[in-house]
Amino acid sequence: MKRVEFVTILDDGVRKRHSHEAYRGNINAFAVQLEVRAEKKWLPVIRDDSAHGSAHIDRYSPNGKKKKTYLNLDLNTALTLADWDINNNWERYLRDFWRKQR
Repeated sequence: MKRVEFVTILDDGVRKRHSHEAYRGNINAFAVQLEVRAEKKWLPVIRDDSAHGSAHIDRYSPNGKKKKTYLNLDLNTALTLADWDINNNWERYLRDFWRKQR
């Protein structure tokens, strides 16, 4: 089994954490998470992952509440989509996250 982990800095105080495990080219587990630094802590904004055996998205609010949406996708497709989605939409997700604070 191969494990890959990396962090991508998207802006000052904004990062994407990516991790996945693969065996023979198939994804067994993954997590791709957008995080923002606030008050010396990294807070999750949105996380796509395969915890509990199925692909899903958790959308967070600044107070830590989350909304879960299950995806009807295989893990390979879900990982590709998660990485692309956060790379292309992180600014919108960050705006939505801070709006939930009001």
